[in-house]
Amino acid sequence: MNKKNNIIENTNAELSTNTAIDGYTVLCAVPSIVYNEDCRDGLKRFPDNYFDLAVIDPPYGINADLNQLELANKKGFTKNAGTYKEYHKTNWDNETPDDAFFNELMRVSKNQIVWGGNYFHNLHLTGVIVWNKKGSGNFKEGELAKTSLNTFKVFDYSRADAYINDCDMKIHPTQKPVKLYEWIYQHYAKEGDLILDTHCGSGSSRIAADLAGLSFVGFEIDKTYFDAQEKRFNIFKSQLRMF
Repeated sequence: MNKKNNIIENTNAELSTNTAIDGYTVLCAVPSIVYNEDCRDGLKRFPDNYFDLAVIDPPYGINADLNQLELANKKGFTKNAGTYKEYHKTNWDNETPDDAFFNELMRVSKNQIVWGGNYFHNLHLTGVIVWNKKGSGNFKEGELAKTSLNTFKVFDYSRADAYINDCDMKIHPTQKPVKLYEWIYQHYAKEGDLILDTHCGSGSSRIAADLAGLSFVGFEIDKTYFDAQEKRFNIFKSQLRMF
């Protein structure tokens, strides 16, 4: 039995041939689904080594979800000037995932790429991937992922380019660009792989997987962000149907 069709129910299988859109090449239609539930519960449904690659961006425990107005005021930004955006406010970034989560992640996936790996002292992975944002100051300079893969690679992609390309659909305060995930899949995934994202957020990882022809399972516990990424993904699919 094909494990992709066994678990994933929503296939979004409108495409059957290669398609180009906005500089991307879409290989084929593939199963893709995100569950609106706690991944710690959802992962229990999957057998050992079910996913070929887990690419996740869990909470770093640094309160990245603080009120955007408060952060903007500290920096002298104003909403009227269009220099910051208010997002749905929750407390999702108050603490890091515990050992039980990482143990379950390792159980269900063959390989893992974990963004913010430098924040997780209980994560014993030796490979390194760096997103060089070409900026200055804290997260403007770059971000680090730890991985089970034997690698050390750097992806050069400025925050300015990321903002321009994802601006109209920026729905999450820690949103990563589709281009970043596309680069990850090009280097670390292969045709037929099943991708897992336990903290789907804006859905960039999902869109990139679809573009790469990779099957995808994701989780997003927050209903507002779940709905927002579903809308973003459906807009993306509707654009593909125009070609």
